[in-house]
Amino acid sequence: MPDTALQQGFWNRWNTETREQRRDEVSWRQQREVLGWLQALDRRDLDIIDVGCGAGWLTEHLLPFGRVTGTDLSDQVLARAATRIPQARFVPGDFMALDFGEAAFDVAVSLEVLSHVADQQGFLRRVARLLRPGGHLMLATQNRPILERNRIPPPEPGQLRRWVDRRELRALLEPEFEVLRIHTVTPRADRGLLRIANSYKLNRMARLVAGDGFERLKERCGLGWTIMALGRRRPSAH
Repeated sequence: MPDTALQQGFWNRWNTETREQRRDEVSWRQQREVLGWLQALDRRDLDIIDVGCGAGWLTEHLLPFGRVTGTDLSDQVLARAATRIPQARFVPGDFMALDFGEAAFDVAVSLEVLSHVADQQGFLRRVARLLRPGGHLMLATQNRPILERNRIPPPEPGQLRRWVDRRELRALLEPEFEVLRIHTVTPRADRGLLRIANSYKLNRMARLVAGDGFERLKERCGLGWTIMALGRRRPSAH
């Protein structure tokens, strides 16, 4: 397992080269799902923690819902985010070692972090301890059956990678969370039959004929790039 300094170096470089520069449709759709869940809570006084916030690209969109804390291993990137988004609090460091207290938040958001931690069950236990009774986890992670069928470069030094499928994710969540929603979003692929089923041209034609119904059908069938999960902390999570 890479040491913390190696991981920190990788994520500082990755966030600088990617999330500080651009976002793709995968990120936009994850944001849309999370903001929809937050709007459904119908509150503007939430304490929210954005775990693995990277460049803070989502953090600033969480501010209308309450007080927001962003945390990430990428200390250099977080320092720039703190300057750019002074309304939020940013705490750099290893999430598993940082002290945020217990039962300090109403909502924890975590996008594409789970697959990059060594102890996934321990990570989710840690998130659960941060949440108040009835608190919500809003999580996105890579959908293993789809990513395995795409051209993905091998992990770089300092990059941990362990993708999961929907069944595996549910099993990881259920000890700590009541799973309220779990589904895939953003169908895409660049190899084999999935490349045809998830092609941009086919999706565009389908939207012209039937709106987004065809794309939503593929997402319900598990063909999305991302698994989205909404969970509520179990009373026994502490």
